Amino acid sequence: MKLDEGMLEYFRELTGEMTERFGISRAEAVARINERYGSLEISPYPDLMCHELPEFWAYGAYYHADEEGRLPTGDADEDADIDFTKLSIRPLPPRDSPLWTLKDE
Repeated sequence: MKLDEGMLEYFRELTGEMTERFGISRAEAVARINERYGSLEISPYPDLMCHELPEFWAYGAYYHADEEGRLPTGDADEDADIDFTKLSIRPLPPRDSPLWTLKDE
């Protein structure tokens, strides 16, 4: 993705949210972000994505929606009725794909 400095910082925050919330490596978080959002046309900061906090996008990069089409948002009140044990995790991008731009730590 081509990102200006502001959006690069936003995606760094998104990566941090994923590593903290899901216990995954930075390399995996970046690969998942690249897979899920890499084809989007991202405008300079503040892109429309910035309307939501990074944790909102983190859940979409990590989980599939539940049976009702809902994803967690990162807001404890909004997420209270979502059963996280019933959410399926998106499969990892293939390790040999160009989506893996960082080496595992």
